[in-house]
Amino acid sequence: MGKRNANLVFMPGMFVFPGGRTERADLTAPRTGSLHAGDAERLVKGMGAKGSLRRAEALAMSAIRETQEETGLLIGRQAGSDRVQAPRSWDAFARAGVVPDLSAIRYIARAITPPGRPRRFDTRFFAADARHVFNPDELIANPEEELDEVRWIRFGDFDGIKVPDITVAILDLLADRLKDDPDLSRDMPVPFIRVENRRFLQTFE
Repeated sequence: MGKRNANLVFMPGMFVFPGGRTERADLTAPRTGSLHAGDAERLVKGMGAKGSLRRAEALAMSAIRETQEETGLLIGRQAGSDRVQAPRSWDAFARAGVVPDLSAIRYIARAITPPGRPRRFDTRFFAADARHVFNPDELIANPEEELDEVRWIRFGDFDGIKVPDITVAILDLLADRLKDDPDLSRDMPVPFIRVENRRFLQTFE
């Protein structure tokens, strides 16, 4: 998780997951593996008329890219001996000889920011086991990407740090899922979280 700059309008000073917008390059950057079939189906369906497998993969690719940009971590596999050609925003993977791995990613939740916030987002949350991280010991904060500090945090260990309610809710959902699905290998319902009357409501995709 990373600590957002205290001067930001949205969630200043809070510890959050890496994340951001999908970019055009996320549609075309080299990758290996495939999304879990159930996740792909849910992601496509959740995008409505514009949904496609290509766009679903781009959502997961953007999560992989943003994780690298904000924390330095590379979710993927070692490439062959030839240098991987990639768009500029994916150059860190190319330099390290790592190809992002879609099979490492699981879709775990979707949430919409409550009304009345300075910014609102319709966000998909993804998870990957640390064994799929090429360089798990090389956390690097990138203030230019809004995070002043990054660190690994244990479930529920929030002493001395500020964490948004939705982040706690997502971590609780993930902890519950891991009890039944420790390898994140099973096809399981994905909660869609909204806020009404200051309470989280869930339906399932």
